[in-house]
Amino acid sequence: MAFLKPKEDTAAQVDFDRLPRHVAIIMDGNGRWAKRRGLPRTAGHAAGAENFRTIATYCKNIGLDYLTVYAFSTENWKRPLEEVSAIMGLLKKYLLESIEKMERDRIRLHFFGDLSPLPAELREMCGRTDAISQRYDGMQVNVCLNYGGRDELVRAARAFAADCAAGKSTPEQLTEEGLSQYLYSAGVPDPDLVIRPSGELRISNFLLWQSAYAEFYYTDVLWPDFSKEELHKALAAYQSRSRRFGGV
Repeated sequence: MAFLKPKEDTAAQVDFDRLPRHVAIIMDGNGRWAKRRGLPRTAGHAAGAENFRTIATYCKNIGLDYLTVYAFSTENWKRPLEEVSAIMGLLKKYLLESIEKMERDRIRLHFFGDLSPLPAELREMCGRTDAISQRYDGMQVNVCLNYGGRDELVRAARAFAADCAAGKSTPEQLTEEGLSQYLYSAGVPDPDLVIRPSGELRISNFLLWQSAYAEFYYTDVLWPDFSKEELHKALAAYQSRSRRFGGV
């Protein structure tokens, strides 16, 4: 008779009084998860979207202040039309549910990225969730949608240049803090921990400016299988490190 191996008590490894304030996750591996099961890639995205809901709720329950996830990059438009359409459909489904539950669950939802290429209905729904989020305090989830780190920096540079041309600022007045105010993440603290599932060892144009001093955690686990136990491992690894920010 086969016995199921009990899950490791990974929560015991975490000091929940010393959590990072802001965790960012590159939600990678949905397509490979589906392929290994003989399923279409769209099924992997559906599983990944459901796991996002699970992990976001758990992060709120343990007291995390900010969670930022990479949902759709500026490069993802190169994927097959069927896959892109499926991702947009999942986003619509999630937003409809979120609009109903945000105030109950006390989770604020904000978007980083250029939303202009999205269908008008999705843009309107993103605006509604932003408006709801202004009404209360709670954990903030930032969804990077049609987002690219380089594109974000180019947009910030253009916005600052426009302010200089309008006489609102001068090049000499620009500081790191000042440039940060031109980013999508203005007002949000930089991530303390960036997690990348799926075995890839790169940041893929994600939060290039903001993650300058973040701790990185990589795992071979594919995003749909990234459980609370896997999150505990990432948090424990983060807490085991010494963050010196260039000091000694």
